[in-house]
Amino acid sequence: MTDAQIAALLDGTALVLILIGALLCVTAAIGLVRFRDVPSRLHAATKPQVLGVILVCIAIALAQRSWAVVAFIVPIILIQLAASPLAAQMVGRQAYRNRTMDVDDLVVDELADAEIETSRPETGADPG
Repeated sequence: MTDAQIAALLDGTALVLILIGALLCVTAAIGLVRFRDVPSRLHAATKPQVLGVILVCIAIALAQRSWAVVAFIVPIILIQLAASPLAAQMVGRQAYRNRTMDVDDLVVDELADAEIETSRPETGADPG
């Protein structure tokens, strides 16, 4: 393959990745608007959105063909992978504490056991 053919192949791959990434980001936005409960909205906000951003970043790296761009994009992807689940966990826990989510729909409720343990009075001798 010649350099022009390789460049055309990389540009075509970048185009497909950007289109798929943009489609995933749009589905995440639609899911945020359409879903009613907090866990479904969190799923829509994290899963397709993160994959969409990663695909767009990879497409940019392929289109630019520069190690400087790759060095700039790698931290973006790592921060996205770290921040999105952390933010979703914090929002989900706060929704649980505020009672804005339907607890009956949960299959496993680990926070209920943790709240029971923290609300029990301490046993033992009074240190005073």
